[in-house]
Amino acid sequence: MKDMNRDLWLLCKHDYMTQSELDRQVSLLNTLLYHAENWNNFCSSHEILDINRRKIIRKPHLMQSILHERRLKAFVFVNNLN
Repeated sequence: MKDMNRDLWLLCKHDYMTQSELDRQVSLLNTLLYHAENWNNFCSSHEILDINRRKIIRKPHLMQSILHERRLKAFVFVNNLN
């Protein structure tokens, strides 16, 4: 697993944390988010509404191809299913 370059806010109960404790917490968060943030989870919790073609797209390979396009078309929306 490669380290992700992201901004994280870490809230803790203690007033002071050493650098090693902070690094450990960030590493644990990255490990947790690495397994939670993948295409299968994204595609199962979202759908694409294509108003131009009057279709709802739920297949992961089609969703990936649409979202990887350089120029997105008008009236194509990503809808969260929550």
